[in-house]
Amino acid sequence: MDSGKSESEVFFLDWIQVGLGPEVCSVLGRFRVQYSYKASFSLHPTPSHLLSSHAHTFVNLTHAVEIMAYTNGINGTNGANGHTPSRRPLLPGIYAPTMTFFDPETEDLDIPTIKRHAVRLAEAGLVGLVTMGSNGEAIHLSSDEKIAVTKATREALDDAGFTKVPIIVGASEGSVRGTISLIKESAKAGGEYVLLLPPSYFRGLMDEEAIYNYFMDVASASPLPIILYNYPGAVAGIDMDSDLLIRIAEHPNIAGTKFTCGNTGKLTRVALATNAKTPFSEGSGYMAFGGMCDFTAQTLVSGGSGIIAGGANVMPKTCVKIWNLYTAGKKEDAFELQKILSKGDWVLTKAAIAGTKSAIQSYYGYGGHPRRPLKRLDEVRVNGIREGIAEVMKVEKSL
Repeated sequence: MDSGKSESEVFFLDWIQVGLGPEVCSVLGRFRVQYSYKASFSLHPTPSHLLSSHAHTFVNLTHAVEIMAYTNGINGTNGANGHTPSRRPLLPGIYAPTMTFFDPETEDLDIPTIKRHAVRLAEAGLVGLVTMGSNGEAIHLSSDEKIAVTKATREALDDAGFTKVPIIVGASEGSVRGTISLIKESAKAGGEYVLLLPPSYFRGLMDEEAIYNYFMDVASASPLPIILYNYPGAVAGIDMDSDLLIRIAEHPNIAGTKFTCGNTGKLTRVALATNAKTPFSEGSGYMAFGGMCDFTAQTLVSGGSGIIAGGANVMPKTCVKIWNLYTAGKKEDAFELQKILSKGDWVLTKAAIAGTKSAIQSYYGYGGHPRRPLKRLDEVRVNGIREGIAEVMKVEKSL
């Protein structure tokens, strides 16, 4: 290093010499990039989830720069879980994939109820919401409706004073081009992160490399950080293993994984390899989310960062209570309450979207039905669900 120049000045000049403009170089200054003229780079400090044993190529860095420059650096990543000063951070804790509510006759979006539900969940102590996930019936909505739901949710949170609660948006489409387009629209609507399934329509052609390339292509062009969504039941059985998830996590615009596969061993391995954020450590900022509330405590034991769980639409306070008990060192109390939550959540898991909406209707006075072709439940099943979750709802109502 030239002793007459500061470290940052040398980094800046190095990047000018390889053809990057001053604006891009100023962005790179946040990374404290040291360039070796062998088309690789290292970051100081290197984000832990970018496995330092791998020599990243220059083109991967320029992808990161393009992401950061999408809105003059506002929407880009900085090597810490996609956070910038203007982006609401993802905190350890409980998140809910919110339901989408419809008029019972026309099946039009019921925006007032969508807003009411978002505020109820925030008031219960959830640290973030997910719109347009599986529970949100994204597959049943048009592109315009998806954007309307996210926009309404952001408006409701802000109007109620929950301005720090981030929104993750399900933005999966079948193609790279379509997914990138939906991500950009989701960003305009108030989304700050996106949750993406692997493509699955052409299941026979989706080998590991095809899935890897899909996420690399999307991540390199996305203005929002990406959370991988491992949910084999929704994608013709595709179950990304820990090796693939860790490999994908090397991209600087991949911010986490949601494990709806329910495999706590896989969550443990990925959390360890990425140095995931926990309630006890900031780590790299990478988020390892359990995907069902019936293993809330287990996710904490496994080194996880949070839960994104459909059951939190119905029992949010119970989920939060378990989380808080464990993090306060009251592990036995957390495990005892987890047993009650797991029993109740299994009732909702079997009853799926219609059952979750039925439970909300029974205990909160709103909920309605899913869009067709999902079936509406008869009175016998509605009563069975209400009775099946009575024990956990007694706890919920006491909190």
